[in-house]
Amino acid sequence: MSVSELYSQYTRVWIPDPDEVWRSAELTKDYKEGEKSLQLKLEDETIREYPVDAQNNQLPFLRNPDILVGENDLTALSYLHEPAVLHNLKVRFLESNHIYTYCGIVLVAINPYEQLPIYGQDVIYAYSGQNMGDMDPHIFAVAEEAYKQMARDEKNQSIIVSGESGAGKTVSAKYAMRYFATVGGSASETNIEEKVLASSPIMEAIGNAKTTRNDNSSRFGKYIQIGFDKRYHIIGANMRTYLLEKSRVVFQADDERNYHIFYQLCAAASLPEFKELALTCAEDFFYTSQGGDTAIEGVDDAEDFEKTRQAFTLLGVRESHQISIFKIIASILHLGSVAIQAERDGDSCSISPQDEHLSNFCRLLGVEHNQMEHWLCHRKLVTTSETYVKTMSLQQVINARNALAKHIYAQLFGWIVEHINKALHTSIKQHSFIGVLDIYGFETFEVNSFEQFCINYANEKLQQQFNSHVFKLEQEEYMKEQIPWTLIDFYDNQPCIDLIEAKLGILDLLDEECKVPKGTDQNWAQKLYDRHSSSQHFQKPRMSNTAFIVVHFADKVEYLSDGFLEKNRDTVYEEQINILKASKFPLVADLFRDDKDPIPATTTSGKGSSSKINIRSARPPMKASNKEHKKSVGHQFRTSLHLLMETLNATTPHYVRCIKPNDEKLPFHFDPKRAVQQLRACGVLETIRISAAGYPSRWTYHDFFNRYRVLVKKRELANTDKKAICRSVLESLVKDPDKFQFGRTKIFFRAGQVAYLEKLRADKFRAATIMIQKTVRGWLQKVKYCRLKRATLTLQRYCRGYLARRLAEHLRRTRAAVVLQKQYRMRRARLAYQRVRRAAIVIQAFARATFVRRIYRQVLMEHKATIIQKHARGWMARRHFQRLRAAAIVIQCAFRRLKAKQELKALKIEARSAEHLKRLNVGMENKVVQLQRKIDDQNKEFKTLSEQLSTVTSIHTMEVEKLKRELAHYQQNQVADASLQLQEEVQSLRTELQRAHSERRVLEDAHSREKDELRKRVADLEQENALLKDEKEQLNNQILCQSKDEFAQNSVKENLLMKKELEEERSRYQNLVKEYSRLEQRYDNLRDEQTPGHRRNPSNQSSLESDSNYPSISTSEIGDTEDALQQVEEIGVEKAAMDMTVFLKLQKRVRELEQERKKLQVQLEKREQDSKKVQMEQPRNDVDLDQDADLAYNSLKRQELESENKKLKNDLNELRKAVADQATQNNSSHSSPDSYSLLLNQLKLANEELEVRKEEVLILRTQIVNADQRRLAGKSMEPNINARASWPNSEKHVDQEDAIEAYHGVCQTNRLLEAQLQAQSLEHEEQVENLKAQVEALKEEMDKQQQTFCQTLLLSPEAQVEFGVQQEISRLTNENLDLKELVEKLEKNERKLKKQLKIYMKKVQDLEAAQALAQSDRRHHELTRQVTVQRKEKDFQGMLEYHKEDEALLIRNLVTDLKPQMLSGTVPCLPAYILYMCIRHADYTNDDLKVHSLLTSTINGIKKVLKKHNDDFEMTSFWLSNTCRLLHCLKQYSGDEGFMTQNTAKQNEHCLKNFDLTEYRQVLSDLSIQIYQQLIKIAEGLLQPMIVSAMLENESIQGLSGVKPMGYRKRSSSMADGDNSYCLEAIIRQMNCFHTVMCDQGLDPEIILQVFKQLFYMITAVTLNNLLLRKDVCSWSTGMQLRYNISELEEWLRGRNLHQSGAAQTMEPLIQAAQLLQLKKKTHEDAEAICSLCTSLSTQQIVKILNLYTPLNEFEERVTVSFIRTIQAQLQERNDPQQLLLDSKHMFPVLFPFNPSSLTMDSIHIPACLSLEFLSEV
Repeated sequence: MSVSELYSQYTRVWIPDPDEVWRSAELTKDYKEGEKSLQLKLEDETIREYPVDAQNNQLPFLRNPDILVGENDLTALSYLHEPAVLHNLKVRFLESNHIYTYCGIVLVAINPYEQLPIYGQDVIYAYSGQNMGDMDPHIFAVAEEAYKQMARDEKNQSIIVSGESGAGKTVSAKYAMRYFATVGGSASETNIEEKVLASSPIMEAIGNAKTTRNDNSSRFGKYIQIGFDKRYHIIGANMRTYLLEKSRVVFQADDERNYHIFYQLCAAASLPEFKELALTCAEDFFYTSQGGDTAIEGVDDAEDFEKTRQAFTLLGVRESHQISIFKIIASILHLGSVAIQAERDGDSCSISPQDEHLSNFCRLLGVEHNQMEHWLCHRKLVTTSETYVKTMSLQQVINARNALAKHIYAQLFGWIVEHINKALHTSIKQHSFIGVLDIYGFETFEVNSFEQFCINYANEKLQQQFNSHVFKLEQEEYMKEQIPWTLIDFYDNQPCIDLIEAKLGILDLLDEECKVPKGTDQNWAQKLYDRHSSSQHFQKPRMSNTAFIVVHFADKVEYLSDGFLEKNRDTVYEEQINILKASKFPLVADLFRDDKDPIPATTTSGKGSSSKINIRSARPPMKASNKEHKKSVGHQFRTSLHLLMETLNATTPHYVRCIKPNDEKLPFHFDPKRAVQQLRACGVLETIRISAAGYPSRWTYHDFFNRYRVLVKKRELANTDKKAICRSVLESLVKDPDKFQFGRTKIFFRAGQVAYLEKLRADKFRAATIMIQKTVRGWLQKVKYCRLKRATLTLQRYCRGYLARRLAEHLRRTRAAVVLQKQYRMRRARLAYQRVRRAAIVIQAFARATFVRRIYRQVLMEHKATIIQKHARGWMARRHFQRLRAAAIVIQCAFRRLKAKQELKALKIEARSAEHLKRLNVGMENKVVQLQRKIDDQNKEFKTLSEQLSTVTSIHTMEVEKLKRELAHYQQNQVADASLQLQEEVQSLRTELQRAHSERRVLEDAHSREKDELRKRVADLEQENALLKDEKEQLNNQILCQSKDEFAQNSVKENLLMKKELEEERSRYQNLVKEYSRLEQRYDNLRDEQTPGHRRNPSNQSSLESDSNYPSISTSEIGDTEDALQQVEEIGVEKAAMDMTVFLKLQKRVRELEQERKKLQVQLEKREQDSKKVQMEQPRNDVDLDQDADLAYNSLKRQELESENKKLKNDLNELRKAVADQATQNNSSHSSPDSYSLLLNQLKLANEELEVRKEEVLILRTQIVNADQRRLAGKSMEPNINARASWPNSEKHVDQEDAIEAYHGVCQTNRLLEAQLQAQSLEHEEQVENLKAQVEALKEEMDKQQQTFCQTLLLSPEAQVEFGVQQEISRLTNENLDLKELVEKLEKNERKLKKQLKIYMKKVQDLEAAQALAQSDRRHHELTRQVTVQRKEKDFQGMLEYHKEDEALLIRNLVTDLKPQMLSGTVPCLPAYILYMCIRHADYTNDDLKVHSLLTSTINGIKKVLKKHNDDFEMTSFWLSNTCRLLHCLKQYSGDEGFMTQNTAKQNEHCLKNFDLTEYRQVLSDLSIQIYQQLIKIAEGLLQPMIVSAMLENESIQGLSGVKPMGYRKRSSSMADGDNSYCLEAIIRQMNCFHTVMCDQGLDPEIILQVFKQLFYMITAVTLNNLLLRKDVCSWSTGMQLRYNISELEEWLRGRNLHQSGAAQTMEPLIQAAQLLQLKKKTHEDAEAICSLCTSLSTQQIVKILNLYTPLNEFEERVTVSFIRTIQAQLQERNDPQQLLLDSKHMFPVLFPFNPSSLTMDSIHIPACLSLEFLSEV
């Protein structure tokens, strides 16, 4: 392609610019070869003439097409040169806010100076497992590539992070290590990954400092090796450091700081543990105040120091060592502040002995003060003959002090690094490692010294390694594709490296000059001039004799030789080191041991065995140590650098180049000058140059055909071989064969050829577009003409019709006028006639009404007279009747009084008869005996009391006599005086009493008045309150009417919030269950690792037993029995069971007695009713028989009750004896007496209950006697009054003792009635008090309401409405909570009562069974018959019986070894039904141990199966369905009414009778949650590899997607057809498989819905996250493909009836993302439409998609920055989370709704394939 074709009109080029480095321009006319200038138009529309170099014919660089701007990989650009690279980086950084860009194998990272949300855990998981080119550029992608290559190739890897200070090297290295720590976390509990990350704050504190370019600049280089085992888990790490900038310890330039640790320690100096350091603020110390400001904006040194201490602790540094480290650091500060005074002679100096800083320095390091003071100002010179001590000048002392401080800090730095390496070291064999090199980039300052020289030397070595690696990769790529290899010339910096490190190079000459006794920097510089002046990489400055210039690969750097020798020597006097070696602190002495030096000291000398050597045997090692200590820094650095390069060459390197966009540290501000300078220095442009020298653009045949098939002719498309088509097309389009090469799988192009092909493709599209536009425009014009013709004809037709209609309208109107006139005249005549007629009718009506009224008045008067006569006559008749009735009553009263007197006389005679008394006293013998006993007891008590009374009276009389004698004596002495005083006191008391009475009357009057006033006031307030209540009701009604809709909305919102809180709570709980299962799994793994051989299989019985203790004992929680049973649990179940049987027997008897009492009372009431009926119906002769039968029955009942009492007494005595015996045994065996006291308390309670029952029996007896008396008295009365009364028992004799017993019984009854009356009165008082309290509460509430009402009146109407609604909502909420609490209490009480009833039933059954075995043969036969009946019933109960020894076999056949395929065609969830039938039989036999063991073994068996098949979806689904079904069975047959609403009568018979398995239900629920989570994990593992390919990359709609030019990185979208790709049908097939398996295994439909909701959320999260991290898929065609794929998934949901699961709602963010890709993105209306549509996407996600949006062709426009800013402005009110990606690991909380089964247990049959013959049906 000729120059004239490339530089044609409208072609855009790059021209140099002094401000922007490169500037874009457009040619205004075609360029022809030989012309001396180009006519250009700049972007600001200015015209410019650009001169062309005629000699070299250098034309300006061509600009890439807009479709290539913003590419992820710079090598994908068609034109590879500096302006294209700079422009692409600038567009990505400023417009798209992308800080990462690939450049071949290099990741270019631009520091944004702002925290970006792209480093979270979700982003790490998104990049994990992805190919490097599949996702957007990121440091995580480089880390993942290194991790994958390590695992795939089993070769060590290195990540080399370089850049100048402030470019973000340390942060990039830190994120890379965080990625390895997350992805390759340690499998054990050593937390080695946390230790690796914890080393960062320590190294930043001791190795980073503030510079003019960076607030956190690393002043050392480090290489961290992260070790991995065979499973590629982190097992350890190792760190190597390079060239610590020690000079910063003693000197800082302006606006710089020392190392952070000094300022952190000063900030924490006020802490009590650091008081001994004697530190103050940093401004007070010389070593920390030279740079000026000691603070960094936005940095809290105290907080950072706390993080540093925590990191030390995490790495295992003891607290004592930490204090020692801080002491050493503080001593350095004190050493720098030591005041050195020069003497007069100038050759010596001194330090004051009272110098506080020197004292603190010596105290902190534990050295001798005098020695340190002496050797700081003196030095020792050793010669062959003697030793001299020489004084030093002030400058020499300062240099020596600074050298000592630097040496101490360097040694401490090395010790800390060594300790970190020890903490990160592991004994496990390292399989491979990944190294992260964080090293300083190329540096050039105004004054460059020894440190910059070493840094640039290291960068020269790294650049050489980088160039060779890039060249090697290019060569491998060409050889793999079988491209002819031609040597590419690339820059080799070996001459520059030889200049520095070769023999007699700069470093060798520097070491040689350091060895010269009087060597100087000037002499060394002169030697450099003499030796290397001819080298092309060495230059001498014109204006200086002490500086030299080295031409590095990046730039020329001028070094000032001053200080090179001193820094290279790093001289520290040996005497000072010896003092530190003698420190009393072990850590200080350890820092300066000889064995810590890099090269061991030589122990022999070349002088042989001379006698002088024997005399001074100690000196040679001293000299050797001194020589070793003076090892040059340059030599050490060169050695360590060689070791580093060897390590890097043995690994596969990955490069990260950090760029600093500006020097002002402004966020997202790009300075082109600084960027170009760094791009040149870091080798990015060299990579571009190497790529451009060969074939930088590479396309696969498939992608090339898809992109450029528009250039293929139709006849060529018939060929099926795409390679042949591509060859023919290229050969016809590009004439020069050197511009492209055909490889095995790719086509290689020279630079610029892709742009040329893009131009041809655009021209083809443009021609096609013109043809389409021409045809469409002609068609539009034709359509327009036809439309005009049709419109003209239509107008004519309508006009003619309009004229005809107007004529017809005129004729119609004329006819209508005539008709109207006729009708009007007729109506007017009719109205006149009707008016006359109405007047006549009115006159007639009034006349007739007058006549009628007259007649009505006459009739009314006659009617009233009749009424008056009626009432008068009635009154007279009633008066006559009343007189007659009064006379009759008087007569009746007299007669009745006579009869009553006669009857009373007869009753008195009957009462005095002996027969009556005998009848009353029948059956009272027992009472008499009891009363006699009571009388005897009372007599005894009376005797004792009388004796006590006699003693008390005697003592009292003695005391009285004594007091009388004393009183007489006293009166004799003071008779006269006392009488007078007493009279005066009496008089004064009387006056005071009168005064008090008067005051009392006054107070009473005032009180009465106040009381009346208060009553009036209360009445007024009550009236006002009533009025306020009425007004309040009215206002409430108004408010309710106005806010009815608002209240409903608020209620809905509250319900939604409550549901959300419930979901969150359920999610937290299930996360805890998941964490528990994870920890349990980790425990099992650790146990497997620790015991690889044979081991005992521990069960989880302890945990399960803690969850479900013996329900037969622990579930009773009511009354005294609750406390007793709790104590029984404390003393042990087995001990208490022996003593509880008798006690429970007593309780059973008490209950029977109470039931008997109730029966007697019911029978008594029945007899009373029967007596009344018999009196009316039965004849007189049957009365005696009934009476005798009743009396016999009553006597029988009394005898039974007495016998029961005797039995109870005997049982009590036996129990007391047993308890006493056991108590003695327990005391003898040193056991606690708690059981004895417990049983005594229970016996006391039983005795009290028995006494109450006795009293009730006595009451019943008296009631029976009274009933008999009333019945007999009723029967004795005859209707005839004149008949004689018959007394059948009048002749019987009455015993006196029976009468007394009856009398006492009546008295006892009266006492009981009084007690009941008192109890009722107390209850009444309590009710009154409660009512008073309620009244007070209502008053307080009324006051509050009044205050609220007053406040409401002050508000606006809208505020009143809102306030009223809030009050009503709060009131309803409180009432709702109260009702909930009440319901919970009632339910809890009900459950407790049920549990206690079950316990008692169980114990009673055991007791009855034990008693039945000890009875006679008759009882035995009855029991046998009863058991036989039960066996007959058991045949239909649906229970399965097994022996205890068969439990393991049952679990193995039914759980462990069971395969789901064995149960195909049977009842779903058959194992769950079988297990429940076994549990039910154990419940029926009341064997709690069997139930506990079976459930525990089942749960452990299920866990074992799931652990073994942790990747089998079918097995996991099978056991999820069975576990849920077993849980449902335990609920359905638990006996709780809430779970029995849908049961049949037969199913209710299958309920559990004895045990409450609520706690086991909770354990099964937790197990179901774990199985569900494992099921989701398996399903996600199967689906996740398909999602990205099927949803984003596969062409569901053929021909939509276009292909853009690709760069060096492989694109997943560039794969061949069908190779390692999935389509949407694969996902649908997989989900069909899931659905079929779950349905076949009987999993609950609600759980299936939740499973697919979770899977669809995962599909959405993975797809959207990839969309947000991939620029190549953010296009309009991808949006269309997504919409189609989502619609297919929704159709699948509807086809499987799963649309109610909420799965479609989880895809809403993905749907909106697809719509966002398809919407217009230009105007303000488009922005509003996007904001209103994308409600499920966060602001960051919307902006990210818009930034990533990439047009697939030049006809589509990019999203402008202004449009994105408009979107951000409109969305800034949203409170979206800061998270960019969806959490793909999020799991919705699962809910297992109760789903009862319709099957009955007796209808289930066990198939023979299960081998459960040992189970017998019951």
